Amino acid sequence: MENQNTKSEKDFTVTALLCFFFGVLGVHRFYVGKTGTGIIQLITFGGLGIWAFIDFIMILVGNFKDAEGKLVKN
Repeated sequence: MENQNTKSEKDFTVTALLCFFFGVLGVHRFYVGKTGTGIIQLITFGGLGIWAFIDFIMILVGNFKDAEGKLVKN
């Protein structure tokens, strides 16, 4: 749990843009290392867009985490 407050090495802007343009394909999740959920998003088209939209909001407010549990934030 010590990684919870540390900042991810993944770029905030890149993650947000990938989610905005390719969120329904789960590209942003592949970028941050979440391959399993990225595949699920790819198959379900981002939970018909709902899951991708929620991820986008989470990224913008700074609560989205990478595969190591670090926050992807500015």
